[in-house]
Amino acid sequence: MSAAPTPAFLYPVMLDLTGRPCLIVGGGAVAERKVEGLLAVGARVTVVSPWLSDGLLASASEGRLHWTPRGYHSGDVAGFSLVMVATNDASLNLDVAREARERGVWVNCADDPARCDFTLPSVLRRGSLTVSVSTGGVSPALARVVREELEGLLPPDYADLAAIVAEVRRSLRARDAAPAWDAWRDALGPDVRELIASGRTDEARAQLLKALGA
Repeated sequence: MSAAPTPAFLYPVMLDLTGRPCLIVGGGAVAERKVEGLLAVGARVTVVSPWLSDGLLASASEGRLHWTPRGYHSGDVAGFSLVMVATNDASLNLDVAREARERGVWVNCADDPARCDFTLPSVLRRGSLTVSVSTGGVSPALARVVREELEGLLPPDYADLAAIVAEVRRSLRARDAAPAWDAWRDALGPDVRELIASGRTDEARAQLLKALGA
């Protein structure tokens, strides 16, 4: 059996796109999913497409995105922080990806890793806790399978855990306390998680502070 190719997308990052201008070329179901993700993190979204899915049309009507109701024109990528291409026209996808790269604009081309500067992982969110699973574009289906398995390991109450940890960390920093990683690891044991799972968040917070010497 030949060795699997080494994924090209190996450097994971978390981007702050709040208020950043992002361009989507395409107006179908794939474009709609990408737009939803960008709007959820506060990006300023422009969609260039002669038509829109019902969901995108509703978002445009509500003023949540800007719609340019026409096909893509050369130069449309100018001024954007990143571009996502989601059309069924391979030639158009190539043109947009090429122009974005020439202008130094990061581009993602749906289902075409060779024309991407970045790929979109399968994402699990629990409040401020974000878990991303990526195969470097090799198999989005596998990434989704793994993400769905992780959903069972990280129940919804992990959102409460993340919020409490953030509060405790702020409290410790106010006291110039900086527990080592192994202290956090021990403090965030089963007892704290069971308290949160049962809704006893105040007790969980107090126990966490005590375990960290505060």
